[in-house]
Amino acid sequence: MSAENKVREEIVRLSKSLFDRGFSVGSAGNISAAVEDGILMTPTNSCLGFLDPARISKLDRNGNHISGDRPSKEVFLHQAFYETRPQTGAVVHLHSTFATAVSCLSDTDPDDCIPPLTPYVVMRVGKVRLLPYVRPGDERMGEMIRELGGRHAAVLLANHGPVVAGRDIASTVYAAEELEETAKLLVLLRNAPTRLLSPENVAELKAVFGGY
Repeated sequence: MSAENKVREEIVRLSKSLFDRGFSVGSAGNISAAVEDGILMTPTNSCLGFLDPARISKLDRNGNHISGDRPSKEVFLHQAFYETRPQTGAVVHLHSTFATAVSCLSDTDPDDCIPPLTPYVVMRVGKVRLLPYVRPGDERMGEMIRELGGRHAAVLLANHGPVVAGRDIASTVYAAEELEETAKLLVLLRNAPTRLLSPENVAELKAVFGGY
């Protein structure tokens, strides 16, 4: 099996896992992964639970559609991560329930919308920015991510959902899951006295495990 076909199969396997566990519903969400000569992306209006590896969209590095079904309309936000974070090997965009809920709360801190409740959100996700609402598929999504200058591996799109970039498809899916679980904790702990990791705790984690 070629390297590209292995990535196609991995996208299908992990997408189905996300769908089966409720991280994605209907045709919501999209996933992409870098290959040697371009980017593979889930097609527009496709369901993450029922992907066909042969029909996954393929684009060149400039975002031009090469083969497969038509790519997700949110190709712009994926491409922006690949352009601004050279280490990016995959991008996962979900409409997962609790991360989307946090993106809808009016008192969410736009500069740090997923606080350091656990070491794992620090290690796998990093500081998360909240980006202003624009309609799905609007090219301004890509512009807003480019304006971050590659400083963040994860964002919340206001009233829309999370987007996470990572080194490869598996670690990016795991990071998206970690973000969702931390958002769930954040909602469950809302209005309760909460202990966060200290700046020193966060610095130690970044020193030992690196950052995204």
